[in-house]
Amino acid sequence: MTTDIFLLIGGVGMFLMGMDAMTRALKDIAGSNLRGILARFTTTPLRGVLTGAVATALIQSSSATTVMTVGFVGAGLMTLPQAMGILFGANIGTTANGWLVSLLGLKLQLGSLAMVGLLPASLAVLLGRGAVARVGQVLAGLCLLLTGLELMQTAMETATGLLNPEALPQGGLWGMLALALAGLVMTVIIQSSGAMVALALVMLQGGAIGLMQAAALVVGLNIGTTFTALLASVGGARVMRQAAVANLGFNIVTSSIAFPLLLALGPGLEHLAELVDPLTALLIFHTGFNLAGTALFLPVTRQYTGLIARLVPARADEGVALGLDRILLTDARAALMAARGGATLIAGRVFAALSAALRETPDYRPLAALKPEMGKALDELEQFLADIRLPADLPIEEEVYSALLHEADHLRRLLHRVDQTDRIATLSEDPDLRRPAQLLGAILARATAADARDLETERLARLQALAAHRTTRHRRGLLLGEHAGLYTLSQVFARTDAMRWFQRAVHHAERIGHYDRCARQGLQQEAPPEG
Repeated sequence: MTTDIFLLIGGVGMFLMGMDAMTRALKDIAGSNLRGILARFTTTPLRGVLTGAVATALIQSSSATTVMTVGFVGAGLMTLPQAMGILFGANIGTTANGWLVSLLGLKLQLGSLAMVGLLPASLAVLLGRGAVARVGQVLAGLCLLLTGLELMQTAMETATGLLNPEALPQGGLWGMLALALAGLVMTVIIQSSGAMVALALVMLQGGAIGLMQAAALVVGLNIGTTFTALLASVGGARVMRQAAVANLGFNIVTSSIAFPLLLALGPGLEHLAELVDPLTALLIFHTGFNLAGTALFLPVTRQYTGLIARLVPARADEGVALGLDRILLTDARAALMAARGGATLIAGRVFAALSAALRETPDYRPLAALKPEMGKALDELEQFLADIRLPADLPIEEEVYSALLHEADHLRRLLHRVDQTDRIATLSEDPDLRRPAQLLGAILARATAADARDLETERLARLQALAAHRTTRHRRGLLLGEHAGLYTLSQVFARTDAMRWFQRAVHHAERIGHYDRCARQGLQQEAPPEG
């Protein structure tokens, strides 16, 4: 009996390792193509549901789909209602894992074949490069998954003496609730709803539990799978907390629908099992109540997200919400998208405050409140960028990463300069420098408008050349004026410092716009096919 327990624990562990390896490889193979699909085909919640279901079924991981979705929201590429469509779809797509386990592992009995296939798959991972290595990793993960299932089946064949349907709570509301709680707790512990579905299927096939008991376990694991996102959202930005709470609420309501259906339609489920088989009946139930929950929530998605926004407000100490949650670091491309969104948000705040100070009637109040808040936001952005780890074979993403590092550096330098309001005041008093300074303010103001696309970097480059020309001419005139007694030495220093400040401010603004455009264009590109 001890051996059976060890086989069961080892089988679950091998299943988890296989699932993790397969998910990582599938996610890398999908790459930018999957991100492009998620970004382009979620214009409505309904399309988001379809996209989320297909994407999750392809990469076999609802958490990976969720991570990418949160990255898009943080980067401003989709709204929370659109993201909720993907999250609804991810709950449907994750049921595909159960169908895969049932078909390949339990019905076709491919465990022995998987043992044979593990060697060539491992060699492809160790010796191959690019697409060959990733395909090998998918196959190796699938082989581990199927082998783990076979170990669990072997353990269950002789464990029925210890675990059988009579030893577990029987029908009725309280019995079903106890089993659902057990499914929830076990899912939270092993952090994988896919492994729990596989375990329920193996136990059902081995006769260790009955169909109704397995269905109750599945209802519980549907709630338990949301705790990973909840834990990851602790301390994160508001959008991540909203998505996690919304996902939890969706799964609680969906499971609440499933319970009365299970109690009322139990005989019908048993009859369905006689027509097909218990495994298929369980999977139909699992997929069915997720579809029912989605059908219930989809028409009221905007109202639901509005409620979540009121329930999960911004924290008083949160500051600027950049959407840079640590969970995004598990997907380098999604992390880059979120980082670019954070940099764009900081640049917008800095440009808006600086443009207000460069108006014909200067307003320095936005600048006074800018540096403490934006300084912390830049610290967060730089630390997040430092923690991103890019795979070696992603040249487009490397270029995006480099552009974001340059953009963050120029943001830091510009933020240091906007604190020097005495330079701005000197510019506004000088008749030769007032108009170029106001032109800079107008360009920055247009860049922060709601319908703005890009900072006008070409105009900034011309303005920089104009500022250099006027600075040379103006400096000569100031020196001659000081020699003639028209200016004091302190006035000369103040105006030359102001001219130097203006040149550097224009340069940093132009570079910020240039690198932001480079990052955006890189993120919009599709990854080249690997050979």
